[in-house]
Amino acid sequence: MASPAVRLRAREAGLDLRQISGSGPAGRITHEDLDAYFGRGPSQTNTLGLQTRTSVQDIKVVGLRRKIAEKMSIANSRIPHITYVEEVDVTALEELRATLNKQERKDQPKLTLLPFLMRGMVLAIAKQPNLNALFDDATGVVHQHAGVHIGIAAQTPAGLMVPVVRHAEALDLWGCGAEARRLTEAAKAGTASRAELSGSTITITSLGALGGVVSTPIINHPEVAIIGVNKMMVRPVWNGSTFVPRKMMNHSSSFDHRVIDGFDAARFVQHIKGLLETPTLIFIEG
Repeated sequence: MASPAVRLRAREAGLDLRQISGSGPAGRITHEDLDAYFGRGPSQTNTLGLQTRTSVQDIKVVGLRRKIAEKMSIANSRIPHITYVEEVDVTALEELRATLNKQERKDQPKLTLLPFLMRGMVLAIAKQPNLNALFDDATGVVHQHAGVHIGIAAQTPAGLMVPVVRHAEALDLWGCGAEARRLTEAAKAGTASRAELSGSTITITSLGALGGVVSTPIINHPEVAIIGVNKMMVRPVWNGSTFVPRKMMNHSSSFDHRVIDGFDAARFVQHIKGLLETPTLIFIEG
């Protein structure tokens, strides 16, 4: 509600009167309301009950969050990262996984993509053992491990934790899946032991459906490599004659460029890609 004079003034100013709360009888908008509006500017209007907020909350970084922050700072400041991104066609893998899950025995867990990736990493490490290592940059010594201890970065109510599947080289597909599931559940429940949360030689990080298209994972110091998994999406892929829908997933992996050359990093990722795109090779090579 506004008088013709107020409406004319608002129209000449290019102002929508619905942006203003009237102070007159029955909410009528007055010249004084226009003057107040022009004086404070449109950003301060409050027609919908919206209010500016000026408070600042100070949250001290303590406990596990502080330890995570310190470790990430060390890793990012001391390791020159090289990140290599590759897309992987997981259509055949998803078909095989569905078939195996239909045939599962009672003593076998349902397979996710994770155990396939773990087995692929074990087989790739057998060809490039320098990727399964810890670098002591203080002494300049690379500790290359025979046992493949895969850390699984997991988000928990307490923050990021990395439960470790030890000796993945000695576990089959279902063994990898069962142990990874047991450890991640223990980490989320807060029952994982200190031993179960340490000792990894290479790490996998994934945000599942929230994984985005590309990421730049930070290496779990003092390891020399981390394999990042991005979300799976159906994309049109050219097969030579037409576009066909395929289930695609990017892998964003980072390497310590002080001890891992770009060529070796690419070769490692390409080996894993080949195994995941032709997943029967995981059983043949294994």
